[in-house]
Amino acid sequence: MHKILIKNIRQLAQVRELGINTVKGTAMAVLPSIFDAWLAIEDDTIVAFGKMEEWPGITDWSNLEVIDASGKIVFPTYCDSHTHIVYAGTREGEFVDRINGLSYEEIALRGGGIINSAQKMKTASEDKLYDDALMRINEMISQGTGAIEIKSGYGLSLEAELKMLRVINKLKQTLPIPIKATFLGAHAIPLEFKENRKAYIDLIINEMLPAIANEQLADYCDVFCERNYFSSEETMQILNAAKQYGIGAKVHAEQLSNSGGVIAGVNSKAISVDHLEFVGEAEIEALSNSETMPVILPGAAFFLSLPHPPAKKMIKAGLPLAIASDFNPGSSPSGNINLMNAIACIQYGLTPEETINASTINGAYAMGISENYGSITIGKKASFVITKEIPSLAYLPYAFGSLLIEQVFINGKLFRGF
Repeated sequence: MHKILIKNIRQLAQVRELGINTVKGTAMAVLPSIFDAWLAIEDDTIVAFGKMEEWPGITDWSNLEVIDASGKIVFPTYCDSHTHIVYAGTREGEFVDRINGLSYEEIALRGGGIINSAQKMKTASEDKLYDDALMRINEMISQGTGAIEIKSGYGLSLEAELKMLRVINKLKQTLPIPIKATFLGAHAIPLEFKENRKAYIDLIINEMLPAIANEQLADYCDVFCERNYFSSEETMQILNAAKQYGIGAKVHAEQLSNSGGVIAGVNSKAISVDHLEFVGEAEIEALSNSETMPVILPGAAFFLSLPHPPAKKMIKAGLPLAIASDFNPGSSPSGNINLMNAIACIQYGLTPEETINASTINGAYAMGISENYGSITIGKKASFVITKEIPSLAYLPYAFGSLLIEQVFINGKLFRGF
């Protein structure tokens, strides 16, 4: 048994009792913490913590590693519940197109956007996709992320979607962090089906889903519910088909318009609905009577200059809220959750405490792993970060351009890079 004792912690943040798996409403402004604390780990599990003045001391030094965290903050690793990090090539040309006045939708209608990535995916090898994704995950972990959901959706054909999901599955099998796989074949209508969208939806339901289920490649199925993409009725049709194979639901909802995605997600018992820039009263009401987690993606709204999601309004209405990166080549080319939290603080008016709750415990819920991750809780996995010496937790989003994470532990082991 390997044991770790971390002592003299300036602030041990996100300390929770077992069984608390989400935080909502006014409770999101509260981040339970112990100041001048210690934390004990055995193998991959959190076993004890408390104030230094109540520390019982060391009775057994065997296999014990002691870390002095004076002046440093310890909190759970971020749980990034929405990414697209398996992709081929980059799309900085479209970034310049937007600077020159084209909208995201205009670029997509010209064959850019998701369709652009799908064209590049056709010729990409699984080995290259794996190596590139590994590089991105390496960076994300170094920035404090310890759990990742990864979507397909740049394949848009049976063969290419299976290729993406097999790469995600290989990452799942070979990396120490929890990874959830999401099938997003309904990300866009491929060019060859532009005049026959029903045939593509039939392909998703009748060929893609059975093949994916047969290889057990997906934990969730997601649909981009948006004008020029998939309607709310089509979204529910696809999600209900996925449910027949035991595949859970997620939805890209209300990003570019009030699309009906949130209502479709709630009706399909989705674990999360994501984006939410155009959420209104009806959507907030539907979410308040559900177990669906609203997830905001500040990087995408920032990068595309979209309206801000009504994050504070949702919290004031008593909802929980999660924050994820949406790391992808076209609309959010970053997996830095601290940056996402900073945007949420600066542009949406969230407090640092609300963003930490959103990106840890609520992020874990949004990817179905909150029983083991997302908080400093006895019995949960020892995935946490140790910051550099910083004056307070608020310094993290305040100094958003600095990497303030000194060490990252994944399941009780120091991450040293791949």
